[in-house]
Amino acid sequence: MPKQKLSPAAAKRKAARDLQYANSPKRKAHRRDAQKKRRAVVKAGGSVEGKDYDHKRSKMVSVKSNRGNQGNGTKSEGKKKYKVSKKQ
Repeated sequence: MPKQKLSPAAAKRKAARDLQYANSPKRKAHRRDAQKKRRAVVKAGGSVEGKDYDHKRSKMVSVKSNRGNQGNGTKSEGKKKYKVSKKQ
């Protein structure tokens, strides 16, 4: 996907929005959960090279297959399908 062509002011506003979203409690929970699962795989002797944790399929998958809902885009994707462990 090519980089968006934004004016400097618009790029700055977008960066601020993206940062706010990335640091939201929901996204932090996803990152925390993915790291926990990733560490568990490494501890069990598995390889995580080039893999991400997929919260919908509940397993480690390639980075490529974990982007964009397996080629179907993300607009129709439901939030209820994602399984994230509760904070302990």
